[in-house]
Amino acid sequence: MYQPKRIYNLFATGLLALFTLCVNAAVPLPAPPEVSATGYLLVDFHSGKVLAERDADKRLEPASLTKIMTAYTVFRELQQGNITLEDQVLVSEKAWRTPGSRMFIEVGKKVKLLDLIKGMIIQSGNDACVALAEHIAGSEGTFAELMNTHATRLGMTRTNFVNSTGLPHENHYTTPADIAKVAIATIGEFPEYYPWYKEKSFLFNNIEQHNRNKLLWRDNSVDGMKTGHTEGAGYCLVASALKENMRLVSVVMGTKGEEARAQASQSLLNYGFRFFETHQLYAAGETLNRVRIWKGEREKLPLGLNEDLNVTIPRHQYKNLDASLEIDPKIMAPVSEGQPLGKVTVTLNGEPVRSATLVSLKGIAEGNLWQQIKDSALLWLE
Repeated sequence: MYQPKRIYNLFATGLLALFTLCVNAAVPLPAPPEVSATGYLLVDFHSGKVLAERDADKRLEPASLTKIMTAYTVFRELQQGNITLEDQVLVSEKAWRTPGSRMFIEVGKKVKLLDLIKGMIIQSGNDACVALAEHIAGSEGTFAELMNTHATRLGMTRTNFVNSTGLPHENHYTTPADIAKVAIATIGEFPEYYPWYKEKSFLFNNIEQHNRNKLLWRDNSVDGMKTGHTEGAGYCLVASALKENMRLVSVVMGTKGEEARAQASQSLLNYGFRFFETHQLYAAGETLNRVRIWKGEREKLPLGLNEDLNVTIPRHQYKNLDASLEIDPKIMAPVSEGQPLGKVTVTLNGEPVRSATLVSLKGIAEGNLWQQIKDSALLWLE
């Protein structure tokens, strides 16, 4: 016979005692600012909550925002040990001749891979991108295939890359929502490399060039990421900012000028920080409940989450959060670590905010014959 899942209010167990903090009265939530862009998105880094958007899934030319994925692909190769920052990269004629912004590498000379990365991120050098692509994959076309493989893995379903630079091509496109995914992945997966995105200038070959992200000079909370511009794409900017424990990522595509993209991005970030707050409710691996497991070598099974659970909510609404556990009835051994056994639901004023799968934090094997006989009898008596 079907038995309903058991529901546990986490307030009752004391696991969410932090929700009882005193807070101020709630402030009515205003609409997001009007932004003059073809498409834009504002999202919280930790929770994934979208705070503002327009045409975030519209296919657009990414211009040099492409280089966020180029850099991500390079970082993955570094992580896997296929290349090193000390590699000496031979500059091909194709890399040297690549049009558009450049870091001024010279054909036939070798350049340290670290310098090429900085030239790509800080100076937006198209020549650096091609040199990196050829060093890693043999050709820029093969490297673009790597980029698309990562895009697919990250869930960038409306994206296709044909080059490493963002130079115009009819089959080279993305969306604000997709670019946000690779930006967030970069920040989360590569904290050792991400700081390069906040460097304001880079000197190479006796030529100093400045980062085109104006927000790095205007807002101390902004620590990245990337500008872009072509005639077809307009002026684009992905920006990330951190205040206290809250990080926001904004994507603005198709504005009419450098100042317009900076102001649009700043407006979105200001809106997010002013009217929202993000909290980590549970950490990955934290025990949220211990439940009875039947016919196992142990009688208690710890349950929790595989990933941190964060929520982004309007400011001063913390006290109105509630959470509950819905747990599978009659859990029987064996149970493997990470096995789904229910879910956590977080609500704000009775409305769902987040949910997450509740999993076993430990594997528990079947018990001995005596334990199985005893539990069978107890289950029969229930």
